[in-house]
Amino acid sequence: MLTGLNHLTLAVSDVARSFDFYSHVLGFTPRAKWAKGAYLSLGELWLCLSHDKTDIKQDYTHYAFTLSAQHLARFREKLGAANVREWKENKSEGDSIYFLDPDGHRLEAHCGDLVSRLLACQEHPYDGMVFY
Repeated sequence: MLTGLNHLTLAVSDVARSFDFYSHVLGFTPRAKWAKGAYLSLGELWLCLSHDKTDIKQDYTHYAFTLSAQHLARFREKLGAANVREWKENKSEGDSIYFLDPDGHRLEAHCGDLVSRLLACQEHPYDGMVFY
């Protein structure tokens, strides 16, 4: 049976550009790189960048990374210095920065976790919300 998230693979149009973004701007640790891809890690997360045609949807699908609140301002400054575009303003529990990678993948740096989100939702539940 499933036990967790094994890895995340993102299609990228330029491996070198995305490798630089994920390693230098976001702080992922480089593990391997080849002509059409790269492996990086962040904590227990294994990220694969795979050269391919990108076709970004316009739905709410996004990938969120944990960020401590004490580093939020500095991280926002780092994104600004790298001319990273934000795609959404945070309106939910916990501070967040929603930003795009070089291929338009929607990312989020979030200060919070599932426990803090559920506690906030118990106080102000979403329409039709059921807790388990």
